[in-house]
Amino acid sequence: MKIRLTDYMDIKNVLFISQEISPYLPDTAMSKMGFDIPQGLQEQGVQVRTFMPKYGIINERRNQLHEVIRLSGMNIIIDDSDHPLIIKVATLPSRAQVYFIYNDDFFAHTLTKELETVTSPDDNDERSIFFVRGVIETVRKLRWIPQVIHCSGWITALAMVYMRELYSDDPSFRDAKIVYSLWDDEPAKELDSRMAVKLKQDGISDETLADILDKPVDNTMLTRLVLKHCDGVIQSSANVKPEILDIVKESGLPFLPYAEGEEYVKNYLEFYKTL
Repeated sequence: MKIRLTDYMDIKNVLFISQEISPYLPDTAMSKMGFDIPQGLQEQGVQVRTFMPKYGIINERRNQLHEVIRLSGMNIIIDDSDHPLIIKVATLPSRAQVYFIYNDDFFAHTLTKELETVTSPDDNDERSIFFVRGVIETVRKLRWIPQVIHCSGWITALAMVYMRELYSDDPSFRDAKIVYSLWDDEPAKELDSRMAVKLKQDGISDETLADILDKPVDNTMLTRLVLKHCDGVIQSSANVKPEILDIVKESGLPFLPYAEGEEYVKNYLEFYKTL
């Protein structure tokens, strides 16, 4: 039976955490969705805050990025190393704001057209930790309370673990429903076998980390970890591996399968409302 938008409570605030967003990066299915969803939700009257990494290939002048001094300045410690958090912001045509998480240890200027996740894959575990912790701290400083948090792309996956394990009582995350978009994209290589140790240093529980302790973490393991900490899953790509879809089915989580067409903004909003 088709869901009507009026059947469920109104969604007023959505936090969108994305690996890629157009026009800041070249057009891909993921980057275009990263643009279309915030833009479409804003047109529906939903207030959106969007976050992505400030990759080195993003042209700050052309895209009119500027630093938000009041949000920048804190240090994020990963594996006993300090990494200053810098927040930059730009505005989409819908007037939805996009916040960029930056630190030149992880997102330095590059002369290639490849992202740092591809050119420096050995750092991807810490790059992801830095990004998601930067998002969480910025949302807390904004004192903004989303009803739905939509994470898109593997680099966003750990956000769900942190929000559920370490920030479950924080007003910004306490009552939010968390959705994860599945793509055919995955890390360029397995994530560092010490990732579990680094997460444990932040306070993530031994029980959560048991399956990845002292092991390189592939996309399947990362997906299993995510599904323990989210409320719904969206298949955003037609080519998601069957084994990943099997894991989602086993989880029993609410699931929105892939559908082609231009209606996915409406479909996603309907899915949010069912949660």
